Amino acid sequence: MSRLLASKHEPDGRVILAEFESFRLLNTYAPNNGWKDEETSFQRRRKWDKRMLEFVLQTSDKPLIWCGDLNVSHEDIDVSHPEFFSTAKLGGYVPPNKEDCGQPGFTLAERKRFGAILREGKLLDAYRFLHKDKDMERGFSWSGNPVGKYRGKRMRIDYFIVSEKLKEKIVACEMYGQGIELQDTNSTGSRVTIKVTAMI
Repeated sequence: MSRLLASKHEPDGRVILAEFESFRLLNTYAPNNGWKDEETSFQRRRKWDKRMLEFVLQTSDKPLIWCGDLNVSHEDIDVSHPEFFSTAKLGGYVPPNKEDCGQPGFTLAERKRFGAILREGKLLDAYRFLHKDKDMERGFSWSGNPVGKYRGKRMRIDYFIVSEKLKEKIVACEMYGQGIELQDTNSTGSRVTIKVTAMI
């Protein structure tokens, strides 16, 4: 690691940005969207996504590897039960904007913003680049409460995102939780790893 790039401390401690000789490494823990606009969580997540878009649009000669808990499932294939998550409610509450409806991390608004970050930043999802089909055994990184309506409901919210120019260098990208309760994990999310060829 040659130096940290952040010009100032991130108040929430959600960002680690480092520059190596041949690439930049960004690790983030994105804020959860929450359920209600009145609780300001929607605005917080919108602001976060806006800042992320601004960051990936910054010019740099070095490709980017972005990893972490991004708290979003981009496509239907990234959740075990798309209809369940897209219609989920908290206590019957329905947000005024229909694009904010659903499980935090799977609302249409979040998914659109994440798609824009990838598209405009010329980035790709390393795991999905290698794994085109849904894997109900190992294809998710978050599992709901093992008791109740969330049992067996899973989402992929942890990622390695890389610059498109690195796609031919991706050797492997894997998740290590398995089964409906993501066994073999040490936290609420499973480990995700990436292997790339040398960037010289």
